[in-house]
Amino acid sequence: MTQASPPARPHRPAVDTVLRRFEELARDAPDAPAVLHGHEELSYGELDARAHRVAHHLLDGARPAGGLVAIALGARPALPVCLLATLKAGGTYTVVAEDDPRTARGMLAALPPYLLLTDTDRRAAGLGLPEGQRTVAVDEEASRIAGRPATAPDRTAQDRDAAILFTGAARPRPVHVGHGLLLAAHDSWAEAARLTPRDRHLFSGGPDITAFAAGWTRPLCSGGALVLPEGAGRGAHDLLDAVRDRRVSVLHTDPATAVELMVRDDRPAPVSVPRPRREPDPAFADVRLLTITGDRLYLDEQAALQDRLRPGARVLNVYGPTETAGAGTSFELPQLPGPLDTPERIALLGTPFPGFRADLRDGELLLTPPGGDAVATGDLAVLRPDGLLEFGGRLRDRITLDHGAHFDPHTIESRIRTHPAFGAAVVARVTSGTRERLVAYVAPPPGDPLWLRDPDKAALATLTAHLGRKTSPDETPARLVRLRALPRTRAGQEDRAAVPLPSRDRPPVAASALVPARSGKTGSAGESLSPGCVVGCLALPLTLGGMVLTLALWPGSTDLTGVPLPWSFLFFVLYVCESAAFAAGVLFLFGGRSRMLRQGRGRALTTAAHLSASYLLLAWWPQDNFYRLAAKHDWPRQAALVYTFNVPLMIAGLIVACYLLRRPRSPFDFDD
Repeated sequence: MTQASPPARPHRPAVDTVLRRFEELARDAPDAPAVLHGHEELSYGELDARAHRVAHHLLDGARPAGGLVAIALGARPALPVCLLATLKAGGTYTVVAEDDPRTARGMLAALPPYLLLTDTDRRAAGLGLPEGQRTVAVDEEASRIAGRPATAPDRTAQDRDAAILFTGAARPRPVHVGHGLLLAAHDSWAEAARLTPRDRHLFSGGPDITAFAAGWTRPLCSGGALVLPEGAGRGAHDLLDAVRDRRVSVLHTDPATAVELMVRDDRPAPVSVPRPRREPDPAFADVRLLTITGDRLYLDEQAALQDRLRPGARVLNVYGPTETAGAGTSFELPQLPGPLDTPERIALLGTPFPGFRADLRDGELLLTPPGGDAVATGDLAVLRPDGLLEFGGRLRDRITLDHGAHFDPHTIESRIRTHPAFGAAVVARVTSGTRERLVAYVAPPPGDPLWLRDPDKAALATLTAHLGRKTSPDETPARLVRLRALPRTRAGQEDRAAVPLPSRDRPPVAASALVPARSGKTGSAGESLSPGCVVGCLALPLTLGGMVLTLALWPGSTDLTGVPLPWSFLFFVLYVCESAAFAAGVLFLFGGRSRMLRQGRGRALTTAAHLSASYLLLAWWPQDNFYRLAAKHDWPRQAALVYTFNVPLMIAGLIVACYLLRRPRSPFDFDD
């Protein structure tokens, strides 16, 4: 099976590049806005001049032809300056994750660059570069100072790499992209998205993601403006503010971010039945095009996003692998020939981009860019009778059963989504102890904050009954884990390697054990007590026990005879608080570690932090009692108390700080 689209812009000369396109715009419209960041604006002429100056600086370093320049900068004007400067100097650029040192170190280790461009020497040191690695700290102000004349450096041969992009997987893999492919991807995007010089583009992902690392050409090679959000830049509030304040017309994002931004009140309505038109979100009043890349987007989600935009705006679901510089196939709702049943199960890839060709070989999707070779995507697809490609899962996600057969979990996951209690699902084969089971990880539908508290709304029995006879017993999940959100990579793709292990000590079919039951009565037969109830029941007797032990172990340490009011009352409250802290420490010592392990920060560090936090709570009760009985000038005893209590308290606080600063394995809360 082959699908193909007409070539994109066949009239362009073979020596054309994205850099030449930008320089033509800078020459023809130097005053047009190119980069918008907070209150700062760069015109095409200013951006071109700054890129010239940085390019000359790169050439002064005796850079070898085609040398790799790594760029570790946040979303600010220096970033497009350095991208253009690298191309002007004849180099190959790669953008690394400056906000994630661990990922950035992996990127730099995979492809040691000739030069690293960053904002500060301190950031460069944090990336763990090898000794002797050349770095340049790009000063935002320095690039504005007039230096050399703005004449273009010599070009390198067009058959060299223009960029090295990194895939959005949990472990990013480098992909070489030549000048021809970068330009072909831009031209296909320009035609499919109908880009205009009036557009203002915003990318929600990090600069190292393919969507931006290859997609910056969409605004800067079509005469549009690139909007860079301020602050953290990718939080929901930052993005909404940037979209509204800068009147963004083209928003590039991933499925999870799009749903978080736009589908906040209720679950998407199906497209197979008439549904009332919702009022468009005022924050997106200027958005004419929403492009979704990075992961599968189901039809019901796409319909919900369409409803949040003004009439006439487009929602373009794009399948664009890194190997094809972010271009490939696209789909939008008007391509449907008619209503479809169970849109919650269908994720359409649509038709190839202009100039691209799509082939199916043993179910695997192959994409061929203009003038290039076929690229095996590793993803499955089927060609529907209506001529549209439908996503069918990924080869790397296939699960092998005990008897040797294998199946694609995408089929089961899509079937799970048809139940109104489930918004998203991932099915994985998990090894727990000596057994392997299929585990379904499910997340709530949008706009249901009480989902985790209702055990009957999304339980294993509900899931099993929903799948019914249409799913074989071997393919039916035996465990269910409810998550606040599915773990995702930096590119917004579901991260199956980051899902948590289910608890080993709970029966696999006890749906009521997934979340403690809620009832108007407590302690009824068959009802488990919640952790909060257990803590409350044990805290009071432990506190009273601590006060009794104080009188037995340190007689006279809490004697308030002769202390006037209100001071005697205040000191009494202090003694009660110390006993209560000791009780909390006991409870945390015996019950806190299992919950801390869910954060995924490593067993060794979690154990150290657990003991440290317990000590921080436990130590105040004996420490203060010893201090109150120690004479002020009893220096040996005072020194012993300091080194017994105060120094360990400092160490414990430092360990807890390290635990909090370490990035968790998976960024979500869960219960199972």
